[in-house]
This record gives sequence, C-alpha cells and structure tokens, in this order.
Amino acid sequence: MKNRNGSETSNHGNNDWKLIFRTLKYRNYRLYFGGQGISLIGTWIQMIAMNWLVYRLTGSAFMLGLVGFASRIPGFIISPFAGVVIDRIHKYRLLMLTQILFMVQSAILALLLFTNVVQVWHLIVLGIFMGLINSFDIPVRQSFVIEMIEKKEDLGNAIALNSVLVNIARLAGPTIAGILVALIGEGWCFFINTISFIAIIWSLSAMRIKMPELSPVKTNPVAEFKEGFRYTFGFPPIRTTLLVLALVSLMGMPYQVLMPVFAVNIYKGGAHSFGFLMAAAGCGALIGGLFLASKKSVLGTGRNISFAAGIFGIGLILFAVTRVFWLALPFLMVAGFGMMVNMASSNTLLQTLADDDKRGRVMSFYAMAFMGMVPFGNLLSGTLSNVVGVPNTILIGGVCCIIGGLFYAYKLPSLRKLSRDIYIKKQIIPADVKY
Repeated sequence: MKNRNGSETSNHGNNDWKLIFRTLKYRNYRLYFGGQGISLIGTWIQMIAMNWLVYRLTGSAFMLGLVGFASRIPGFIISPFAGVVIDRIHKYRLLMLTQILFMVQSAILALLLFTNVVQVWHLIVLGIFMGLINSFDIPVRQSFVIEMIEKKEDLGNAIALNSVLVNIARLAGPTIAGILVALIGEGWCFFINTISFIAIIWSLSAMRIKMPELSPVKTNPVAEFKEGFRYTFGFPPIRTTLLVLALVSLMGMPYQVLMPVFAVNIYKGGAHSFGFLMAAAGCGALIGGLFLASKKSVLGTGRNISFAAGIFGIGLILFAVTRVFWLALPFLMVAGFGMMVNMASSNTLLQTLADDDKRGRVMSFYAMAFMGMVPFGNLLSGTLSNVVGVPNTILIGGVCCIIGGLFYAYKLPSLRKLSRDIYIKKQIIPADVKY
C-alpha cells in the first residue's frame, strides 16, 4: 500500500489468517458468538424443514415462493420504521425480546405438527409473525454488534466472524435437518429450534452491558424516519451499496427456496439430496466468511462487493445449467462464497460509514435491501419458474447479479473518494493511506 508520496505504508488491506478470531477477546462478543452459534443451527434446521414441509404438503414451487414471501414481506414494509425505534431504545433489551418471540413461534409450529393439524395457511400466518419479529431483530442485531466491540477497527472482523458463524450453522443445519426429516419428521426439527433459543437467551443475560445514554427524543417518529431516509439515500456510497444489495437479494437469493424442486425433480433425490445441496452453498459461504475475517481493515471492501456479486452470479448460472448432482455441489459452493462476501462486505461498509446516532435507521434499510427484497424474489421466482422453468429462473437471477457487480465496479472510484474522509475522521484508516 502506498501513501500520497508513493512510499510504502503498512499493508492494511492484506489478509492475515492469524487474525481471524481476534474479536473473541471481547467477553460480550464471545458470549454472543457461542449462544448465537447454537441458536442458528436450530434456525437453519427449522428453515430447511419448513421448505420441505411446504413442498410435501403442496408439491408446488409456487407455494414455496408464496410461503417464503409471507415470511419476508413484513421486513420490507416495517424494517425502515423499525430503525426509528431501534435508535430510540436500548438495543440489548429489544434483542432479548425478539429471541423470546422467535422461541414462541417455533414452539407453535412444533405443536401443530405433533397434533397433526398443520395446514399451509398455518405456515403462512406463522411466517408473517416471524417476519414481523425479523423486521426488528435483523437491524437491531446488526446495530448491536458495535456495542460489543471496543475498537471500531475490529468491527469488520466481528461482522465477518458472525457470517462465519451463520455459515457453520448453515453447513450443519441442513445436513442435520435432512437426516431428522427423513427419520422422525419436521415436527422434531421445530422442537429442536425451540430449545436452541435457550442458548442465545442465556448468553445475552450473562453479558455485562453498559447501557449507553439515550439522546432525548426531540422530534416525532415521522421526522426521524425522514431524517434517516435522507441521510441513507442522500449519501452515494450508502445508497449505491444498498441498491446493488437489493438487486442481488431480489434476483439471486431466491435460489434457496427452489432447492427442493432441484432435489426432487432435477436430481431425482429426496430430503438427503436437499440437505447436501444447501450444505454445499453453506460451505462456500463459510469460506467467504473466513476470507473476510482474515482482513486487517476495511480497505478493499468496495472491491469485494462488486467482485462477489459477479462470483455469486457465475455460480448460479453454472448450477442452473448442470444436470449432474456431483457437479452441482461445487457450483453451489461458488455461489455461496459470492453471496456471503457480498452481503457481509455491504454490512461492514454501511456500519463503518454510518453515524452512531443513525446506525439503527441505516441498518434497517440494510435489512430491507437484504431480507426485505427476498419475498418479492421468492414470489417472482415461484411465478417465473412456472413460465420458463426452475433452471432458467435461477440462470436469469445469476445474470442480474453479474450486472449488479459490474455497475458497482463502475461507480467504485467515485464512492471511494466520498468515503475516505469519513474513515479518516473515525480513525478507521490512517490519513496517509490511499483509499
């Protein structure tokens, strides 16, 4: 790395694999990491079991898309307004509440299966309930990370480690779910997820959290929402990052909800094949998380966003055109790697650029772009698959992801110029480093 005079400075943008787990030195983050890890495995078990249950009950790709839409659409509608609430109250208490509500939702699902009364409309209603919780949980979870990390330069590592954790669970969860669904049914998957929330609730209760002083509320919620909107979409680096993330989420992410169709109709398999397909994508995403966790600083984050969107698209296209099961697995690994690096890099960029008093609102728009667009993608993919077929639907999504990556690469030089002064002011990068 060279400074303005052309001389060499420290390699801030390089990867150092010895630094991957450095944020585990913070006690609160270490507790969160352990409790969240157990809970996430349960969550992935439930997600896989839910998709399989919907397909078993209906045999319809459209219904897979509809149930996915129901569970995600509240995030698109409510998340931007949830950010106002998050910036007004203590994030720790809200996060504890969302975990308890998630546990209740999972317990109801298990009860419906055990009593043999479950119907698709139950899954839609409970999906909407889960989406309402997620509208607050996702942005507050992202915003809370910085309160567990004492040094801001470690924030990128904490976000990447959280992505590693998600994908360890994503790797283990589908495999476990595939076995459990085949052996004992979906109901036990929902029950296991219910129990898993005890881990994250305990870890949160064991933290030593210094509650930050909240700024007095001077304006009404509508004014605060408008302020957050203007701030988020008035600054090109934040706006462009969110728009590309929204495109990738809309067109690329829905591949997951169509996996049961590939497992059954394309590869002539069952629950085990479904689990292996999802685990392959999770393995690639895990590698992507480790790659990001090894980075020393935020330098190169914008380049990773554009590069990863393209990699995600290429992986989806290759997966869409293959009809050989053992070839599909490495192609899904490529897609999983690209998806995770794009999502986590976008997260890091937004959190490091955002002002502290507006972070909740910025991350609520992140939740809307990342998770909130998925329901429209699920509905679109379910409808499109009935017209052009499931493989072509995923291929089209891959092409759109590549276009998004190229657009971000085109904008990147100007975005870097606008971001540099903020990073220097926050002491995230030295003043003599070219960014």
